[in-house]
Amino acid sequence: MQIPLQITFRGIPHSDAVEAKIRDKASKLDKFHSHIMSCRVAVEAEHQRHHQGNQYHIRIDITTPHKELVTSREHHDKQAHEDIYVAIRDAFNAAARQLEDYARIQQGKVKTHNLQSTGTIIRILPEKNHGFIEAEDGHEIYFHRNSVTGSGFDALLVGDKIRYIEEIEDLGPQASIVYP
Repeated sequence: MQIPLQITFRGIPHSDAVEAKIRDKASKLDKFHSHIMSCRVAVEAEHQRHHQGNQYHIRIDITTPHKELVTSREHHDKQAHEDIYVAIRDAFNAAARQLEDYARIQQGKVKTHNLQSTGTIIRILPEKNHGFIEAEDGHEIYFHRNSVTGSGFDALLVGDKIRYIEEIEDLGPQASIVYP
């Protein structure tokens, strides 16, 4: 890093152990992107009146020559972030993924997709806001209501021929855009 790491504590007292953990995690970010100019980390305790302990929120701002990356997520599993070290780990893992993705884009190693494939609607679950497409090769592809263009999700019927753009997600193939 060209500019020294900046660490800010908000709502909690400074802790040498927490600062050391952050410095250790930040030093490892260079392996994901070699041109990090600066990194700012804010550690914040969300003081809410509830029965559980404090919730910790970590915000990481990373500046590269062409882009600023910000990792600041509200987590669904707030229980996991009652431990400040878990919050730090998760925030730096997310920052590392962002840096890896950004480095891949810069290097031109971005995955390309066939622009459009054709298939048939085989199931529609309007109460769950999704459905399934059968591709020409027989595999099933999930799609969400929000991915349907044109006349929309409600106009689709089982048996309709459609075009779609497929992406492979963590849970399997998904149509990111469906053209009725």
